Amino acid sequence: MADATHILRVSPVIPVVTIDDPRHAVRVARALADGGVRIIELTLRTDSALESLKLIAGEVPEILLGAGTVLAPGQADAAVDAGAQFLVSPGVTPALLGHMLTLEVPILPGVATVGEVMAVLEQGLQAMKFFPAGPAGGPAYVAAIGAPIPHVQFCPTGGISPASAPDYLRLPNVSCVGGSWLTPRNAIENGDWKLITGLAQQAAALGVSP
Repeated sequence: MADATHILRVSPVIPVVTIDDPRHAVRVARALADGGVRIIELTLRTDSALESLKLIAGEVPEILLGAGTVLAPGQADAAVDAGAQFLVSPGVTPALLGHMLTLEVPILPGVATVGEVMAVLEQGLQAMKFFPAGPAGGPAYVAAIGAPIPHVQFCPTGGISPASAPDYLRLPNVSCVGGSWLTPRNAIENGDWKLITGLAQQAAALGVSP
Protein backbone atom coordinates (compact mmCIF):
# COMPACT_ATOMS: atom_id res chain seq x y z
CA MET A 1 0.00 0.00 0.00
CA ALA A 2 2.87 2.38 0.76
CA ASP A 3 4.36 2.47 -2.76
CA ALA A 4 2.88 5.29 -4.83
CA THR A 5 3.86 4.14 -8.32
CA HIS A 6 0.20 4.03 -9.38
CA ILE A 7 -0.30 7.58 -8.08
CA LEU A 8 2.30 8.85 -10.53
CA ARG A 9 0.27 7.52 -13.47
CA VAL A 10 -2.90 9.51 -12.74
CA SER A 11 -1.80 12.71 -14.51
CA PRO A 12 1.32 14.00 -16.27
CA VAL A 13 1.24 16.91 -13.82
CA ILE A 14 0.34 16.78 -10.14
CA PRO A 15 -0.80 20.26 -9.08
CA VAL A 16 1.03 21.44 -5.97
CA VAL A 17 -1.52 23.72 -4.38
CA THR A 18 -1.46 26.07 -1.39
CA ILE A 19 -4.84 27.37 -0.29
CA ASP A 20 -5.00 30.21 2.23
CA ASP A 21 -8.78 30.35 2.55
CA PRO A 22 -10.64 27.03 2.93
CA ARG A 23 -13.68 28.62 1.26
CA HIS A 24 -11.76 28.31 -2.02
CA ALA A 25 -10.74 24.68 -1.57
CA VAL A 26 -13.68 22.93 -3.22
CA ARG A 27 -13.79 25.33 -6.15
CA VAL A 28 -10.05 24.88 -6.82
CA ALA A 29 -10.37 21.09 -6.77
CA ARG A 30 -13.40 21.13 -9.06
CA ALA A 31 -11.70 23.51 -11.49
CA LEU A 32 -8.74 21.12 -11.77
CA ALA A 33 -11.00 18.10 -12.24
CA ASP A 34 -13.01 19.95 -14.89
CA GLY A 35 -9.75 20.45 -16.78
CA GLY A 36 -8.96 16.74 -16.73
CA VAL A 37 -6.48 16.76 -13.83
CA ARG A 38 -8.06 14.51 -11.21
CA ILE A 39 -5.33 14.67 -8.61
CA ILE A 40 -4.15 17.35 -6.21
CA GLU A 41 -1.31 17.72 -3.73
CA LEU A 42 -2.56 20.18 -1.15
CA THR A 43 0.36 21.51 0.85
CA LEU A 44 0.26 21.74 4.62
CA ARG A 45 1.83 25.20 4.56
CA THR A 46 -1.10 27.07 6.09
CA ASP A 47 -2.85 26.82 9.43
CA SER A 48 -6.13 26.01 7.64
CA ALA A 49 -4.76 23.33 5.31
CA LEU A 50 -6.40 20.45 7.21
CA GLU A 51 -9.77 22.18 6.94
CA SER A 52 -9.28 22.50 3.19
CA LEU A 53 -8.38 18.82 3.01
CA LYS A 54 -11.57 17.85 4.81
CA LEU A 55 -13.71 19.97 2.52
CA ILE A 56 -12.21 18.53 -0.67
CA ALA A 57 -12.41 14.98 0.67
CA GLY A 58 -16.07 15.43 1.48
CA GLU A 59 -17.22 17.34 -1.59
CA VAL A 60 -14.95 16.41 -4.51
CA PRO A 61 -14.69 12.60 -4.40
CA GLU A 62 -13.70 12.43 -8.07
CA ILE A 63 -10.27 13.92 -7.35
CA LEU A 64 -7.40 11.93 -5.80
CA LEU A 65 -6.44 13.96 -2.76
CA GLY A 66 -2.92 14.12 -1.42
CA ALA A 67 -1.31 16.10 1.39
CA GLY A 68 2.07 17.66 0.67
CA THR A 69 4.80 19.30 2.73
CA VAL A 70 4.52 16.57 5.34
CA LEU A 71 7.40 17.25 7.72
CA ALA A 72 6.57 15.26 10.86
CA PRO A 73 4.73 12.09 11.91
CA GLY A 74 1.97 14.09 13.58
CA GLN A 75 1.27 15.97 10.37
CA ALA A 76 1.01 12.70 8.49
CA ASP A 77 -1.54 11.36 10.97
CA ALA A 78 -3.59 14.54 10.90
CA ALA A 79 -3.62 14.63 7.10
CA VAL A 80 -4.86 11.04 6.83
CA ASP A 81 -7.51 11.75 9.45
CA ALA A 82 -8.62 14.76 7.38
CA GLY A 83 -9.08 12.60 4.28
CA ALA A 84 -5.73 12.59 2.48
CA GLN A 85 -5.45 9.58 0.18
CA PHE A 86 -1.68 9.85 -0.23
CA LEU A 87 1.16 11.73 1.44
CA VAL A 88 4.08 13.69 -0.02
CA SER A 89 7.14 14.91 1.87
CA PRO A 90 9.81 17.30 0.57
CA GLY A 91 12.51 15.08 2.09
CA VAL A 92 12.78 12.17 4.46
CA THR A 93 14.28 11.33 7.81
CA PRO A 94 14.36 7.80 9.23
CA ALA A 95 11.69 8.73 11.78
CA LEU A 96 9.31 10.32 9.27
CA LEU A 97 9.73 7.60 6.67
CA GLY A 98 9.32 4.85 9.23
CA HIS A 99 6.11 6.39 10.54
CA MET A 100 4.60 7.01 7.11
CA LEU A 101 5.24 3.37 6.22
CA THR A 102 2.87 2.37 9.03
CA LEU A 103 -0.04 4.30 7.54
CA GLU A 104 -2.63 2.82 5.20
CA VAL A 105 -2.03 5.27 2.33
CA PRO A 106 0.57 5.49 -0.44
CA ILE A 107 3.52 7.76 0.27
CA LEU A 108 5.76 9.78 -2.00
CA PRO A 109 8.93 10.64 -0.05
CA GLY A 110 11.14 13.44 -1.29
CA VAL A 111 14.75 12.76 -2.31
CA ALA A 112 17.53 14.87 -3.80
CA THR A 113 20.62 12.63 -3.77
CA VAL A 114 21.51 9.14 -4.90
CA GLY A 115 22.07 8.12 -1.29
CA GLU A 116 18.56 9.24 -0.35
CA VAL A 117 17.12 7.34 -3.30
CA MET A 118 18.92 4.19 -2.14
CA ALA A 119 17.73 4.66 1.47
CA VAL A 120 14.09 4.92 0.35
CA LEU A 121 14.54 2.03 -2.06
CA GLU A 122 15.74 -0.13 0.85
CA GLN A 123 12.28 0.36 2.40
CA GLY A 124 10.61 -1.20 -0.64
CA LEU A 125 9.47 2.01 -2.33
CA GLN A 126 10.08 2.64 -6.02
CA ALA A 127 8.14 5.91 -6.44
CA MET A 128 9.68 9.12 -5.11
CA LYS A 129 9.42 12.87 -5.33
CA PHE A 130 12.60 14.50 -6.64
CA PHE A 131 12.89 17.89 -4.96
CA PRO A 132 13.93 20.60 -5.57
CA ALA A 133 14.24 19.44 -9.15
CA GLY A 134 15.55 22.58 -10.80
CA PRO A 135 18.15 23.63 -8.21
CA ALA A 136 19.20 20.01 -7.63
CA GLY A 137 20.29 19.47 -11.22
CA GLY A 138 17.26 19.35 -13.50
CA PRO A 139 16.50 16.73 -16.14
CA ALA A 140 20.17 15.82 -16.66
CA TYR A 141 20.53 14.88 -12.99
CA VAL A 142 17.34 12.80 -12.97
CA ALA A 143 18.45 11.04 -16.15
CA ALA A 144 21.84 10.26 -14.60
CA ILE A 145 20.19 8.59 -11.60
CA GLY A 146 18.28 6.37 -14.02
CA ALA A 147 21.49 4.76 -15.29
CA PRO A 148 22.40 2.86 -12.08
CA ILE A 149 18.86 2.83 -10.62
CA PRO A 150 16.47 2.44 -13.58
CA HIS A 151 13.58 0.89 -11.62
CA VAL A 152 12.80 4.00 -9.54
CA GLN A 153 10.11 6.34 -10.88
CA PHE A 154 10.22 10.03 -10.02
CA CYS A 155 7.86 12.97 -9.77
CA PRO A 156 10.25 15.94 -10.08
CA THR A 157 8.95 19.06 -8.35
CA GLY A 158 10.40 22.50 -7.75
CA GLY A 159 11.23 25.09 -10.38
CA ILE A 160 9.27 23.30 -13.11
CA SER A 161 7.22 25.26 -15.64
CA PRO A 162 5.05 24.37 -18.64
CA ALA A 163 8.13 25.02 -20.79
CA SER A 164 10.48 22.72 -18.86
CA ALA A 165 7.98 19.97 -17.96
CA PRO A 166 8.38 18.11 -21.30
CA ASP A 167 12.15 17.83 -20.71
CA TYR A 168 11.38 15.78 -17.60
CA LEU A 169 8.40 13.86 -18.94
CA ARG A 170 10.38 12.41 -21.84
CA LEU A 171 12.73 10.66 -19.39
CA PRO A 172 12.00 6.93 -18.85
CA ASN A 173 12.33 7.29 -15.06
CA VAL A 174 9.86 10.19 -14.80
CA SER A 175 6.16 9.37 -14.65
CA CYS A 176 4.90 12.87 -13.92
CA VAL A 177 5.99 16.25 -12.60
CA GLY A 178 4.69 18.43 -9.80
CA GLY A 179 3.79 22.02 -10.57
CA SER A 180 2.33 25.03 -8.82
CA TRP A 181 1.60 26.92 -12.04
CA LEU A 182 -1.85 25.31 -12.45
CA THR A 183 -3.29 27.26 -9.52
CA PRO A 184 -1.88 30.80 -9.50
CA ARG A 185 -2.49 32.59 -6.22
CA ASN A 186 -4.19 35.55 -7.92
CA ALA A 187 -6.53 33.21 -9.81
CA ILE A 188 -7.61 31.61 -6.53
CA GLU A 189 -8.04 34.95 -4.78
CA ASN A 190 -10.07 36.36 -7.70
CA GLY A 191 -12.17 33.23 -8.16
CA ASP A 192 -10.94 32.77 -11.74
CA TRP A 193 -11.85 29.08 -11.93
CA LYS A 194 -11.93 29.14 -15.75
CA LEU A 195 -8.25 30.06 -15.81
CA ILE A 196 -7.39 27.15 -13.53
CA THR A 197 -9.48 24.78 -15.65
CA GLY A 198 -7.70 26.00 -18.78
CA LEU A 199 -4.27 25.51 -17.22
CA ALA A 200 -5.33 22.03 -16.12
CA GLN A 201 -6.39 21.19 -19.67
CA GLN A 202 -2.99 22.27 -20.97
CA ALA A 203 -1.24 20.21 -18.29
CA ALA A 204 -3.33 17.13 -19.06
CA ALA A 205 -2.38 17.47 -22.72
CA LEU A 206 1.31 17.08 -21.81
CA GLY A 207 0.61 13.37 -21.43
CA VAL A 208 -0.82 12.99 -24.93
CA SER A 209 1.63 11.63 -27.50
CA PRO A 210 1.79 13.64 -30.74
